[in-house]
Amino acid sequence: MTEAKFHVDLTNCDREPIHLLGAIQPVGFLLALSTDWLIARASANVADYLGHSPEELIGNPLSDFLDPQLIHDLRNRCAYLVNSDTVERLFSCELGPRGESFDVAIHFSNKQIIIEAEPGSKNPGDATGTVRWMMARLDAQPDIEAFYREGARQIRALLGYDRVMVYKFAQDGHGEVVAEACKPGIGTFKGLHYPASDIPKQARALYQRNLIRIIHDVNAAPVPIVPTLNENGQPIDLSLSVLRSVSPIHLEYLRNMGVGASLSISIIVEDKLWGLFACHHYSPLSPTFERRSLSELFSQMFSLRLESRERRELVEYERQARDISDQLLGAVASDETLLKDPDWLGDILTSAIPADGVGVWINGAYAFSGVTPPTDDFRRIVRALNGTAAGKVFATEHIGSLVDGAASFAREASGLLAIPISRSPRDYVVLFRSEMKEKVRWAGDPHKPVEYGPNGPRLTPRESFAEWQEQVEGRSAPFTPSQLRVAETLRATLIEVVLRLADEAAAQRHQANARQELLIAELNHRVRNILGVIRGLIRQSQPDEEAVKDFVKVVDGRIHALARAHNQITDDHWGPAPFEALIEAEAAAFAANKQNSIISGGPPVLLNPQAYSTMALVIHELVTNSTKYGSLSGDGEVHLSWERNGAGDLVITWQEVGGPPVKKPTRKGFGTTIIDRSVPYDLGGAAKIEYDPAGVRAVFCIPKRHVSERPKSMSARSSVPHDRRVKDVPVQPDLLTDVSVLLVEDSLIIALDAEDILQRFGATIATASTVHAAHDLLDEFRPDVAILDINLGDQTSFSIADRLHDLGVPFFFASGYGEQAKLPMEHRMRPVVQKPYTTGNIMRSVEDLLGISPARD
Repeated sequence: MTEAKFHVDLTNCDREPIHLLGAIQPVGFLLALSTDWLIARASANVADYLGHSPEELIGNPLSDFLDPQLIHDLRNRCAYLVNSDTVERLFSCELGPRGESFDVAIHFSNKQIIIEAEPGSKNPGDATGTVRWMMARLDAQPDIEAFYREGARQIRALLGYDRVMVYKFAQDGHGEVVAEACKPGIGTFKGLHYPASDIPKQARALYQRNLIRIIHDVNAAPVPIVPTLNENGQPIDLSLSVLRSVSPIHLEYLRNMGVGASLSISIIVEDKLWGLFACHHYSPLSPTFERRSLSELFSQMFSLRLESRERRELVEYERQARDISDQLLGAVASDETLLKDPDWLGDILTSAIPADGVGVWINGAYAFSGVTPPTDDFRRIVRALNGTAAGKVFATEHIGSLVDGAASFAREASGLLAIPISRSPRDYVVLFRSEMKEKVRWAGDPHKPVEYGPNGPRLTPRESFAEWQEQVEGRSAPFTPSQLRVAETLRATLIEVVLRLADEAAAQRHQANARQELLIAELNHRVRNILGVIRGLIRQSQPDEEAVKDFVKVVDGRIHALARAHNQITDDHWGPAPFEALIEAEAAAFAANKQNSIISGGPPVLLNPQAYSTMALVIHELVTNSTKYGSLSGDGEVHLSWERNGAGDLVITWQEVGGPPVKKPTRKGFGTTIIDRSVPYDLGGAAKIEYDPAGVRAVFCIPKRHVSERPKSMSARSSVPHDRRVKDVPVQPDLLTDVSVLLVEDSLIIALDAEDILQRFGATIATASTVHAAHDLLDEFRPDVAILDINLGDQTSFSIADRLHDLGVPFFFASGYGEQAKLPMEHRMRPVVQKPYTTGNIMRSVEDLLGISPARD
């Protein structure tokens, strides 16, 4: 048998199960049976024990060679094999022609039954009493270190090995000897670390399936299986075999350590390979199968006790953490500034998770407590944290793996645990741990270059196990899994605190915004009413002289222009408004018959309130002057364009063409002054007007600080509510003949203005200034249509609206609040006309309600 036939191929560590090609240890024999108990294969040394060669056994029933009672017992044991990884045992069985005592193991391997036997003891002793005594000693240990040590002592006392170690796996896969029991004079391995490569991943997977592995003699020649391969050309799977041989690589590894025999027992905690009982003997040693089974049982009990101890410690630790979380939640609920207090946070968090310093990062602001990195490095760390699995707790014992240049502050902060406490962009509470310089004792140099052996890389065992010390720098004490779980609990608590504070802040902002909106709406309402009163006073105060009438008309137009501008810029609570809407409103109001003669175009822009009001007066004067004296007085046109120049300023060009010859005015009136001086004086811009005989040309430059781009979602037309886009309509005295109107308005001047508009169209009006007066009028007659001012002093007109609805009388509301007016649900769909009243907004609304379709110009 050559070495290549029984080595383990470790180059593919993920392959399962391990196939050992034809070798078992020579301390016992093996039989492979089919399910009808015919012998399919046997180990080459079977004749030494049963008196028959493999050739005599293969193909024959087992009943020809073994006692019927033993076969009966073996069949019964097969019923106990509940899964593929179960191994059953029978002790002190008499086998062979000499009636020797054997211990037997039986298990399934694929579709075969594997029976293994090795010489045993006829006096196994009191196994139950032994294990009970061992566990009593174990349970009496006061702490975890003594617990490990007692476990090693009990295994050594039971099996007699020179050295028994408790070998614990770290998170990165390397192992450490955490406890040891050994005979005097052979030195100690306690505290030594072994690289993860010493026990490959494939071997670790096997340790979870087969809890105990033994090598009786590292120099013994393995015994082949006959035949080596089955009829399908496959070797027998000996993953669960108690006699299976092992890789020659592992045997060489043990020889390099001077070990003559070894045994390992798995320690399984929470279904994971926690570690091993590793037993070494410096000469061949063969503990009986019964003793090994007893040690396996003890290891299982040890694992359960270990799991229980770790769980109790974790439960107590997490209970304390929950108390801290409750304390944190309660404290911040009463004082939200504590969340930004790093000293307080540091005290409360480090009482749950040991750390040397705390850094808090909230909305770009930061604060520190304890020992932390420099400010600039903390910023870099936060940026790097945003690139990790943000949203979860992140921990590292080596900040250098997260950011470059960490060595410069490693003494202060080498490890961190980051707790995200917000959504992206992330806010963090970061716990820092200082550098923990230590000397790690390795069993040989873990950084030794890979050597190539007969089976390729990674398959040559380390030859030197001389102690090798490594000075570890730039690292902190690692954060344990239980500390990470506690950090997740604290993260949930902190997020709950942040969300609660955010909700409270949002509620306060909402209340403040609501109060501000109410105040703005009230101010706008009052301004619109004042403008309406002024217009009404002017209109109602007209004498008979034509010159005064012309003056009143001019002043009324200017006030109306300001009112329209005010309406536009208060649509979004005193915000920027589209320039196109201003052009449209002025053209509709003062060039009703010439709208198609005003040709405008330019990029979509918004003007801030100051610029919007100023340009409303300027465009108003240009339009009215053109309709009186310029191109709009005849068949001419106005070309109005605007663009942004290189500096971002808005350049507006007004060009009249096709009108009567232009003469420069001999007198500079107020309108001309508005055109010449408003933009430079009010906005810091420039204005230039030229009176060319072919047509007036004016150029205005509005500084960019007054101009902004219009969002794509906003169109010029959509930004102007319908009732504010309508133009004044020509008076038709007979349009509302025989139509009675109920007008409810608490301002006399505004009521007179509305009455004048309605009378010019032939309507009959009954006016009331209070809710009571309106109900009295409705007791006397039923109007054809009604106009209701929403706010009547300290009352509203909603009760009148309810009565009109019951009577079937069409009506609309009027308000200085316009579309911001709050209507009750039952009247939510009623039209609302925004004051001040014009022929356009009153008559269009009356026409819509009554279904009148008058001829349009």
